[in-house]
Amino acid sequence: MSITEKPVFDDPASFAASAEPLSIIAQEDISRAALARATGLSRMTLGQRLAPLIENDLVVELRETVPSGGRPTKMLGINPDFGLLLAADIGETIIRLAVLNVQGNILHRTTLDYRPEDGAELALRSIADGIDTMLSGLAPKPFLIGLAVSLPAPIDVKVGLVVGPSILRGWDNFQIIPWLEKRLGIPVFVENDVNLMTLYESRRAPEAGDDFFFIKMGTGIGSGLIADGHLYHGANGASGDIGHIQLNREKAPLCRCGKVGCLEAHAAGWAIARELRATGFEAEDAHDVVRLIDQHVPEAIGLLREAGRALGEVVADVVSILNPRTIRIGGTLAAAQEYLLAGVRERVYQRCLPLATNNLIIEAASPSEIGCLTGAAILLKQKVFTRDGSALLLKRYQEWRLGDFDNKQPPGTLQAE
Repeated sequence: MSITEKPVFDDPASFAASAEPLSIIAQEDISRAALARATGLSRMTLGQRLAPLIENDLVVELRETVPSGGRPTKMLGINPDFGLLLAADIGETIIRLAVLNVQGNILHRTTLDYRPEDGAELALRSIADGIDTMLSGLAPKPFLIGLAVSLPAPIDVKVGLVVGPSILRGWDNFQIIPWLEKRLGIPVFVENDVNLMTLYESRRAPEAGDDFFFIKMGTGIGSGLIADGHLYHGANGASGDIGHIQLNREKAPLCRCGKVGCLEAHAAGWAIARELRATGFEAEDAHDVVRLIDQHVPEAIGLLREAGRALGEVVADVVSILNPRTIRIGGTLAAAQEYLLAGVRERVYQRCLPLATNNLIIEAASPSEIGCLTGAAILLKQKVFTRDGSALLLKRYQEWRLGDFDNKQPPGTLQAE
């Protein structure tokens, strides 16, 4: 990307004018004709609004496509070197950080040690310091589009707060977004980790369509839902908590939430490990369960099959109510998919009407360490590249260009992993 000291836009009104086409182009490559239809603008007006974006290499002309029965047309796409996306994934014992280009390709990532009992402020300081360290080694003062943070906790996305019980003790009502925005000076967004994995997995499953249900089976059980193409949160961020749906059993086991009969108490990694310990095996969590299954221990295999059936009872209700196109199961326990999925499918097809299961796909997700990080980048683009958000982004971009010009360079030399 070439950079000059010349302003991208001549007047503030130009930010809003060019923001609409940018917000569309940033989400997917598009032809000028399709962009004109999407915006409702005339060819001349659209050209005027695109001009500063193209002249300054924020938007670039890509390959030609040949529509059936039509002439070749060039596609417009956002320049991969427009700026950098930042992502942070706070886990149970580590924090993963990543720098991505605007296309969502990871350019650099690192891992930080972390203890939940250390509290919110220390964790956020580690994230900010880690980002500073990564950027110092990448390029002098690159343009930063924003940061998205993945948290293993219920999130009220309207206010960006942890709002329910989780491993993040002491995080409730901590002002995560203001703290990081003040420290980094860029837009910050927070989201539940399973929701970000849902975004990531939905992009990996082209057949998923606009109605997709993802389940994470690990130490705990959680889920995420995409309905009509949009991530669903519910009224206050509590959607997807299927682990605490109660099953009708004569002998209901105690759940770690204090209730009895929850799905987690039957099927989560910690619950299966509890049953294995009771029969003399050394098992503490989902990883130990999978290890014993890999060793062909019959007791572990049988318990996971039964866990699949318990999960299938809940999934059957989800299918009947929401009618998703694709259900994908990930997490540590999904590594033993042949035993887990058999029970899920058995219960779903046993309990649901044929109309709900017609063409339904139930499958395991491939293991991935970057699901939350890439999902965070997807979320960040969705949040920043709205029409209003794009206007603010262009304003920030111009301020960045006209600031300390001598020390700026685009991250164009970085290579994706």
